[in-house]
Amino acid sequence: MKDLAVHNSAAAGVYHPAAAGQYLTFMLGGEVYALGILNIKEIIDYGDLTEVPMMPPFVRGVINLRGSVVPVVDLAARFGKGHTSVAKRTGIVIVETSARDDDDEKKQDIGIIVDAVNEVVDIGQAEIEPPPTFGAGIRPDFINGMAKQNGKFVILLNVDRVLSVEEMANLSRENTEHLLEFSAG
Repeated sequence: MKDLAVHNSAAAGVYHPAAAGQYLTFMLGGEVYALGILNIKEIIDYGDLTEVPMMPPFVRGVINLRGSVVPVVDLAARFGKGHTSVAKRTGIVIVETSARDDDDEKKQDIGIIVDAVNEVVDIGQAEIEPPPTFGAGIRPDFINGMAKQNGKFVILLNVDRVLSVEEMANLSRENTEHLLEFSAG
């Protein structure tokens, strides 16, 4: 029985609480989310995106950021909540993620579309609760914790899961294979 419990917790992913520190808070679909400030490279105004064919629906396109091609992910679509409507305060947060490639760790910049950037807040360890196992409206592995700020919860995102380059590449491959099968059949 003990082996089964260990197997189930490994399959579900063991909870590693979010660390205390500074977080960038932002709005998305009426909810407040946050990312650790150490993952944030910069915040830019929503601008011209170049669409890329056969990408997963949540990849809105790419931008040219000082000569580098940066993919831009619509977080609302990634969470299965439809596309973000572009408004006056819509912005793109440039996040640095890590990916493993043949035992090498590679850094990848990815832009995320948000409704509005709020502020940088200090969150103490005592303010961080484990994520709910259900009911948050997004995959539990996308959440590192829930922080209490001003009487409301802030969803602390697990940037490496939400913006997993490997998972997005696999989804892109699946989209391409599906489209090829559909057009051939």
